[in-house]
Amino acid sequence: MSTRTSRDSTPGDDVLVRRIDRVLAFMSLGLLALAIVCFFSVIIGSSSGADMRSGVWPTVGLLTYFAPPVAFACLLAVLIMSFVRRARANKAR
Repeated sequence: MSTRTSRDSTPGDDVLVRRIDRVLAFMSLGLLALAIVCFFSVIIGSSSGADMRSGVWPTVGLLTYFAPPVAFACLLAVLIMSFVRRARANKAR
């Protein structure tokens, strides 16, 4: 049983994690993992002599370039939204 009073609570205790925060965080993690997998597949494919100008390889190459900045933008959006939400919660006190 907790005997915590209102003065024992920290400023960010009552801030809930919303669904959009979870979605953006997991999307960021997924895009980063996908970029790493694509990077290693390009390395393995080019060393094994695959034709990088046909098939699925151009898409894999583009994912290697564009997924990390999009993942960073998603992570930045999550951070900004959580800072704004915490600031509003602290201001309401």
